[in-house]
Parts: sequence; structure tokens; C-alpha cells
Amino acid sequence: MEPSPAPGELGAMLQAAGDFASYPGNISFLTPHSVLGGVSCSRLGRRRSGLLRLGGGVLLVSGRENGSGHCGCGARCAGTLVGYPDWGGGLLRHSIDSLLDSATGLHSDDTVRQFLERCPLPKLLGALQSEADVPGMVETVTECLDKAFIQAGLLTNSNSIRKLACKAVLNLLDKAEDSAAAVETVVQHNLYPVLINCLIEGDEEISAIILDAVKRLAEIPKGAEIIFPPDGQGSVQLDRVASQSSSLARICILSLIAKLFTVSSYTVTAIRDSNLLSIFEDEIKDRRDMLKTLSALEVLYELVEHPHSNTFLLKTNLIQLIIDVIDDSSADSVIRSRAALISGRLLSSADAFTVIDQSCVTNLLAAIDKILKMEESQNTDEIESALETLGLIGTTTQGAHFLLTSSNVARHVVETSFDRQGRGRQLAALHAFGSICGADRQENQMKLDGQAEEYLKRLVYTTAANSSKLTPSALLLSILQQDPDIRIAGYRVISGLVVREWCLREVCLNSEIIRLVTDPTMETTKLGMEARYNCCVAINKSLLSSHLLHEKSLSELIGNLNDAVRRGPYLSERKRVEARPVVVPAERF
Repeated sequence: MEPSPAPGELGAMLQAAGDFASYPGNISFLTPHSVLGGVSCSRLGRRRSGLLRLGGGVLLVSGRENGSGHCGCGARCAGTLVGYPDWGGGLLRHSIDSLLDSATGLHSDDTVRQFLERCPLPKLLGALQSEADVPGMVETVTECLDKAFIQAGLLTNSNSIRKLACKAVLNLLDKAEDSAAAVETVVQHNLYPVLINCLIEGDEEISAIILDAVKRLAEIPKGAEIIFPPDGQGSVQLDRVASQSSSLARICILSLIAKLFTVSSYTVTAIRDSNLLSIFEDEIKDRRDMLKTLSALEVLYELVEHPHSNTFLLKTNLIQLIIDVIDDSSADSVIRSRAALISGRLLSSADAFTVIDQSCVTNLLAAIDKILKMEESQNTDEIESALETLGLIGTTTQGAHFLLTSSNVARHVVETSFDRQGRGRQLAALHAFGSICGADRQENQMKLDGQAEEYLKRLVYTTAANSSKLTPSALLLSILQQDPDIRIAGYRVISGLVVREWCLREVCLNSEIIRLVTDPTMETTKLGMEARYNCCVAINKSLLSSHLLHEKSLSELIGNLNDAVRRGPYLSERKRVEARPVVVPAERF
């Protein structure tokens, strides 16, 4: 903690700050809210309580001895002034005349240096850290010192002052009209290393502000070069900082890497070239501390949301480490679940299968298959995450083909989709099944190659034969007869399956399915109405390109589908019943 000012010294320091504020050319000074009760001035145009702001700065003002001031504009400015407590330096009074007469502009370096010689930063910071109850004290000194305060404020032990200094840096980068000048300020005051130090030592709120500030700095081309110098010899090496920090601080570094990953291709390439992704590998590899591993996986889960993350991450050892986590039966189920979803996101892009080794995908599916073979007494959330992972992988044509032809893991998806023993599992399986069938793919990519299509057909018919429903149409109908969430997932499955001739026939030959999907009163939520309508459109579109269109037995069904498509997702044929009184007015008497 910085030394506090001696008795009476605080008032003198504030007097010096007032002189600094009223010096011609200065506009950057903040007064405590208690100094001025109210000011009315024709120049200001309206009454303002507490503060007088000029040119973006906030000035300490006071009135005449009788409580009224003259602004120099020819009008008397009256207001009730609240006296400032006497700290030995006397009441701080500056007339409005002198303040409005001050020209706009900036202090010279000599003026600032003279002020700091009169009031050294350690003493000013000591005043801020003192227990004296001076309203607005922190804001006064921070605004007065401006950039000079930022560096010292970042170095202080006070979290509240650090937070203000971090916000000042963020505001400097966010609101600067000249971004190059803002970056130059960061360089001149050597703020970036200090920010990183605050990141690993500060509390959660300070760390969040710094993450935003460094990300904003990286969005400026010259600022990105501060974080990742072209020669690779920056003053701060994040990997070195991480290796010398606590586990909590390393998670902060990982969060920063994830933030920077989303900025630009320059930062992504710099992260790869700096080998910063190895920090993730180190944290995940050491699974002795569950909380540390889970935190690293959570940050990685956010990072893989970036559309181009798989191109870089799949070329590292991360995917093999994630597979090892999923396959580790001694690891906590929460960790395995998160690792599974990360792998699903990484493989949810068509480009992924051009980068990753096929043996890695085979090992991944084997690890997921082991989870899905667990007894029912095992963690349900983990099984749902595994099913969701398969859905993510099956989103692309390449992924769906791999699931159906290179592994038996797709069998779990289809069987669980029609198993009513566990609602959560069934819902996750239905959505995964819809993705594998092509519900999320472009129309010309919904179908797979011959081998995968044949396996999908055999899988559906085998599942139906082993159930009490016996036929695929009966299975699909049972889905539409369940609760709204299950029905919505069922609509997706049907929308994806009906592009296949065999499924289209199964659906069209079951009039009850057509009745439900064309019933405008079936769903009551917007999501449900749209899912039902999309299902109608998919069936109708498949019929138009099928020879079933010309079958006379289906003419009524086709007419109902056309009407449903024409009606849209929200309109209902129900007649609107106007409100009527229970008792006719004439009968009330």
C-alpha cells in the first residue's frame, strides 16, 4: 500500500490538482460530486447538478462567497454550493470565470512534469488508498492524471484502482478517433506487459476488462504487432508467462488466447506459430486436477466455435488428447462429456475430414461407442453428450458417411431415437438422427453414396422389426404422438428421411402421419409450427419428383399437402369465435 498523505497534505494536493485543472489548455479534471450542488448557465443551456463538464473534461467549480457565481457570459449563475470538507488546505474554490476562460487543448509535457513533481504519484495513490471518506476522490485523481495514472494505477495493489485503470485503457482503445495514436500511447507507457500482469493477478472482473482491452488492441493492425511482434521477440511471451504462473492464471492466459483466436487470420496464424496451443495440451494432459482440466476444456469448447478453428486444431496433438480423455474410464463423466462435444464441433465441418487422419476418427468413434454401451445406471448426461457428438459429426456428408460405413456407432442413434425409456436420451438421439439424415445439409447433399444409404435403410428397418411397431411408418407415427419437443425432433427426422424413396413411401402410405403433419392446430409454439411446416414442404417436394405423384390412391393426400404448404406455418382453418357475454344484457334485469 502506498504511503498516505500527512494531515493537511491532502487539501494541498487537491489544491494543486485544482490549479492543474484550471491551467490554460487543460480540460481533463474531475471533481467530487459533492463540490457543486447545481449550476445554471446560459452557456451550458440547462441546469446540471454536481458536475460541470467542458469539452469532455469535468472541472472543479465553486461560486462566489455568497453562493452565486458569474460565468463571464453576462448572466448571473446561481446555485446551492455544498462546501468541501477542510483538510488543512482550506476550501477549494475556483470561479466559473476562470474555468470558462480556460482554452481547450492539452497540457504540455513540462506542465505535467511540474504537477507530478508537486504531487508525486505514490502520494496521490496513497491518498486514494487512505480511509478518508472523500466523495469522488478516486475519480478526481484518475481523471486528473489521465494516461499518467493508467500505468501507475495498473501497478497498485488496490483492486478498485486497478479496475479503473483497466477501464481507462479499454476506453482509450475503444473511443480513440485515431487508433494509431492510441496504440502509440500503449507503447510509450509500456501498458501491455502491465495489463498481462494484471490479468494473471487480478480478480474476475479485472480479468474480464483486460480480456476485452487486449482483444480491442489486437483488432488494430499495429496493436496486434504489440502482442505478436513480426520478429517473435516481444516483451511478453504468453507461453513463458503461463509456464511461470499458477493454474488459475494459466486459465486466464487460455481465455486470452481464445479471445485473440477470433480476431483475425493474423492472430490465428500468430497463435499457431507461437505454439500457444501447446498450453491447452499441457493443461488437458495433466488430469490430476479435475477442476483445472475442466476449465481448460471449457475454454477450448469456446475456441472451437470459431469457423476455422478445426483447420488449425486438428493439425495439433489436441485431438488425440481429447480422444484419450473420452476413452479414460477413470476420468470424471463431466470431463468426458465436454471432451466429446469438443471433438464433435471439430469434426462438424467438411474440411475436417481432409485434415484429420482417418485412424483418429475411428478411435474417436470407438471411444464414444464405449460410452453408449454403458449400463442405464451410468450418467445420463454423458450418454446424451455422446449422442449429440454423433449428431455434430453427422452434420456433413463426409461425417454421416463415416458414421454409417466405418462403425456400428450409428446403430445407437437409431435405436435410442425410438426408445421411450429415457426422454432426454431419446430427444438427443432424434436430433442426432435428423442431422445424419441430412436435415441440416443443403438439398443436393442430403443423400449419401450407395453403401451408406443401404446401411441407413437396413438400420431403420431392422430397428422397426425388433420393436413392437414392426414398420418404419409406425415408428415415425409414434414419435409424432409424443410431447411437443419430441415431435419437433421427429419433424426433423422425417424431413431428412423423405428424400429417400423408401421412406417417402412409408410416410405416404400412413394416412395418420399425413394428417398430423398437415394439421395446423397440431402445434402451439412458433418453433413447433415452423418445424411441422418444414416437414410438410419436405414431403411435398419429394412427392413432386417421385413417381408416387401419379398414383390415384394418393391424390387426396397430395391435395392435403398442397393445401398445407399453401397455407403456411401459422394460419389455421379454425373459425375465430368472437367473445360473447355469458348473460345477454337484456336478461340482466
